[in-house]
Amino acid sequence: MSFTLCTWNINSVRLREPIVLKLLEEQAPDVLCLQECKSPVDKIPTEGFAALGYTHMVARGQKGYNGVAILSKIPMVEAGAEDYAQLGHARHIAGKLENGVTIHNHYVPAGGDVADREVNEKFGNKLDYLTDMRDAYRADAPKKSIVVGDLNIAPREDDVWSHKQLLKVVSHTPIEVEHFHDVMEAGKWVDITRQDIPDGLLYSWWSYRAKDWNAADKGRRLDHVWATPDISNAAHGSRVYRDARGWEKPSDHAPVFATFDL
Repeated sequence: MSFTLCTWNINSVRLREPIVLKLLEEQAPDVLCLQECKSPVDKIPTEGFAALGYTHMVARGQKGYNGVAILSKIPMVEAGAEDYAQLGHARHIAGKLENGVTIHNHYVPAGGDVADREVNEKFGNKLDYLTDMRDAYRADAPKKSIVVGDLNIAPREDDVWSHKQLLKVVSHTPIEVEHFHDVMEAGKWVDITRQDIPDGLLYSWWSYRAKDWNAADKGRRLDHVWATPDISNAAHGSRVYRDARGWEKPSDHAPVFATFDL
């Protein structure tokens, strides 16, 4: 069974329903994982998605903030939702496909503007969330699993437009990168995007603040696809669909794709 998966921080699924439908029509992934849906589950506009064949959904939502959902053409059942760092936020949902693959969809806290938990509670929340992820994967080693989502960290020097200028900027600080790698090591996760695209600058997010995001190209790779070693060799075809960042009323994130032949 081959399936293509896409992860996308949509920055309001109701506001941006038209471009979600556009992506589903034009790119037709088998599974679409959304973050920052900003909607209660019962307000997610599922009718249009179902009309395109996405008849399965697992989700966690809340009004105006956070929220995660997995839409699928493939039969899928819910496989849990964790409240990492006990924030009371809708930031994680898992779905299990009929082929036995479990997909974990995460929206890791952004962490605010100051990279110091002593003066910025949001940064502490981010580190605590990652620590809880690490501990969960250490306690229960994942198998036949995929992690996707807006993890809000660009770990590599070539995952940001300027390593030197962003070293003290939240999303690329050494302590965040260390926590990121601790989570990866705990689950023996493989970075599928970089397995397929090992070299070169690669971004999935561009700030709304740039007058011309495309020309400035000051991006960061905040959105990730990981897999456990037992299925990582089945992955291929990774790509960032940069075009979507230029659509009408876009998210500031671009969709990230990978295909698995299992």
